[in-house]
Amino acid sequence: MQTLEKISDRFWYLTPVSETDRPILGVVIGDKRSLMIDAGNSENHAKYFLNELEINKIPQPSLVVLTHWHWDHSFGLSALDMISVASKQTKTEIEKQVPFEWTDVALDERVQSGVEIEFCANVIKEEYGRERNIRITLPEITFEAMMQIDLGGVTCQLQHVGGDHAQDSVIVYVKEEKILFLGDSIYANIYSSKRNHTVKRTLELLDMIDLYDAETYILSHWRPVSKLEYQQEAALLRDIARLTEQFTGRYEAIVKAYKAQVERELNEDELETIEYFINGYELDGGIIG
Repeated sequence: MQTLEKISDRFWYLTPVSETDRPILGVVIGDKRSLMIDAGNSENHAKYFLNELEINKIPQPSLVVLTHWHWDHSFGLSALDMISVASKQTKTEIEKQVPFEWTDVALDERVQSGVEIEFCANVIKEEYGRERNIRITLPEITFEAMMQIDLGGVTCQLQHVGGDHAQDSVIVYVKEEKILFLGDSIYANIYSSKRNHTVKRTLELLDMIDLYDAETYILSHWRPVSKLEYQQEAALLRDIARLTEQFTGRYEAIVKAYKAQVERELNEDELETIEYFINGYELDGGIIG
């Protein structure tokens, strides 16, 4: 069940749905105009969000920004009658999907060829059912590194940060509210033979995120978290990245060292993170720098 939640008078968000991979959608409410963050994974997702805004008497957005190209964040764009903004890299990646067909056969063929992954193919089928009238829509305004939008009384800074999950990832900093919308940026790379984090990209990404003075961090497939919660997650990624480098991707050595550091048995999330970094180390041929 999706619900519209309020963080402040300037920021509301729609909760995610794991079964059909619907990410969080956000709205930043300015005095002059409002900005939507991410377009949703389908027209139905986008329309549901706009309807919830209307029910709650929240101004309809006139702008939408995409955090990255993945289908679950961009396929709702065709339903939105508003100016769309994305990084140049995001537009380039979305353009690649324009000629695609979305039948079961076409999706399965792309999975077999490595263009698509099975997880995404399956949830696309679940979200859209048998009627898949998917219209790929391109963003209208693009930027390279950074863009700032003054909505009136509140400012959004769009920053390209990259990372393993999607090299075009953009974060959105709502300056006056101290809210940092991270999208999927700190997640692992899922479009790979093995899900992975890499040491270099992870540390560079975390360093960029640390430049922002935020109190609330929003992770698209989870929930808003406090500064302390984010710092704990970032510390896990930093620690495992450095241990992966120190022990040249050796699983048992990394587990032993991290166990000694935290002085307890490791949980499932920590073991999975170690596995993802080892995958990245191996896929990079053991190269860190």
